[in-house]
Amino acid sequence: MTTVSTSEANAKPPSAREKLIGAAVKVVREKGFNATSVDELCREAGVTKGAFFHHFPSKTDLGVAAAEAWKLHANDLFGHAPYMACEDPLDRFLGYLEFRRNMLDGPVPEFTCLAGTMVQESYETLPTLREACQDSIWGHALTLVPDIEAARDKHGVDGDWTSESLALHTQAVLQGAFILAKATNGAAAARDSADHLIRYVRMLFRLPATRP
Repeated sequence: MTTVSTSEANAKPPSAREKLIGAAVKVVREKGFNATSVDELCREAGVTKGAFFHHFPSKTDLGVAAAEAWKLHANDLFGHAPYMACEDPLDRFLGYLEFRRNMLDGPVPEFTCLAGTMVQESYETLPTLREACQDSIWGHALTLVPDIEAARDKHGVDGDWTSESLALHTQAVLQGAFILAKATNGAAAARDSADHLIRYVRMLFRLPATRP
């Protein structure tokens, strides 16, 4: 017999706005931003077109809201991942990269990045969406900076690079890996890219290229 917890029973159903953001996250990763219509988003969300325009003046406005929601989701997911319990900041940083590598599995739309997908289509034509995607990607990348900086201090690693630049480099590799996954309709090449990133970071911190 299935039981429902008190918190689940008392949980409020998602609002039309939340449903539309969830629909955008799903459908845009499957089809791309430009190929996704307002009608498709409404169907996926189970809301009327009137409800759509009540919450969002345009599809671009929904894209902006979805990019912000995506950033918050990512920061919550990775901020509570098991590797966050590691005492050494380098173990946390490497744990993050390994966690990202292990996520590269299953259908391609399920592991690729919403913000990366949208910005590839909008960087020149929709400046407000481009800015929202930049904030989403940068905002997540910058959460890595404190651990990278602490790892450099703990392990005595210097060099002509900044912790912020390394954090952004991780996202550049991952976004490129997503493109390879889309091009091949599979995760193998993306996982290889993530493995190379892990090797690079390990060598940067003077560790063996692979775990013993």
